[in-house]
Amino acid sequence: MIILKWIPLLAILPLPWILRAILPRASSHDSALLRVPFFNSVNEMANRRDRNRSGSSRSFRLLLILIWVLLVVSAAGPQYIGEPVSITSKARDLMLAVDVSESMRATDLQLKGERVDRLTVVKSVLDEFIEKRTQDRMGLILFGSNAYLQTPLTFDRKTLKKLLNESAIGIAGQSTAIGDAIGLALKRLQDRPTDSKVLILLTDGQNRAGEIEPLQAAELAAQKGLKIYTVGVGAEFVMTPGLLGTGIGARRLNPSADLDEKTLTEIANITGGKYFRAKSTESLRHIYDMLDELEPVDADPETFRPIKALFHYPLGLALLLSVAIALYTVIRNYSIHWQLTRQSRQENGVEQP
Repeated sequence: MIILKWIPLLAILPLPWILRAILPRASSHDSALLRVPFFNSVNEMANRRDRNRSGSSRSFRLLLILIWVLLVVSAAGPQYIGEPVSITSKARDLMLAVDVSESMRATDLQLKGERVDRLTVVKSVLDEFIEKRTQDRMGLILFGSNAYLQTPLTFDRKTLKKLLNESAIGIAGQSTAIGDAIGLALKRLQDRPTDSKVLILLTDGQNRAGEIEPLQAAELAAQKGLKIYTVGVGAEFVMTPGLLGTGIGARRLNPSADLDEKTLTEIANITGGKYFRAKSTESLRHIYDMLDELEPVDADPETFRPIKALFHYPLGLALLLSVAIALYTVIRNYSIHWQLTRQSRQENGVEQP
């Protein structure tokens, strides 16, 4: 639905006609009398042009009227009111903390049948999770040796997903600072007015860096009402290829040996959250489906209609018509000048007709 924001402005539409009726017409008595040797030819050409311009003058006036109407409509603020969109009256604040340390480079998980690094799998799964959280404010923390706020709390899921997908392994350092990631999330969430504040922390290692111990940070989070769900990611085992593909000498390795499940479990228990173990892409996707159930969106939604300003459309059309009229006037005057000059040359014998 299209509406005008300032309808009273339409009252100025008849202003040009009112001014024309009130103001006196310009006097032509004081116009200069020009004497030229080819006056008769000029007069004959002018009369012929006036007869031909009767129709074009009417079109010219109609164009000017249209330009004026477009300008007034643009000033009245046309807007497009979209279909109703539901939002919760009390949106949930949900922060994502993603480990981008060097260990996330391990290629022990599969995505679409191909082995890829852990961060690529996390991006793919989180992309789907973010898309579902239509009613929540979400933020993103990337942590390695240090923790950085990549995206503050926002409803802009498109930007959040873009910045997540642009993150790179090692961008925050090679080690893992779980405590600092929790501390940064707490700092960004503690003063929020919402009743539900949640941190989902994903890592594949153990705390080896940072200023704050993870359990100490968890105690502070519990005091401020921040619930933490922890996710440990990494395959349970991988098989190294044997000699020349025969299986001789093949070994079973645990790529998640550094994962500190005990600490991650304690962090979740202290804050009232839960610890999840993601050993594959499917299990990680299932975990985030479960998180959707554990942290559902609030009921009793409010509705609003998205508004899009449309003033630039009539304003742009008015500008294009103005430019077209100006070009037409310049070309017409140049043509008249050229005809008069040519007529003068012919009468003076300078140019043959």
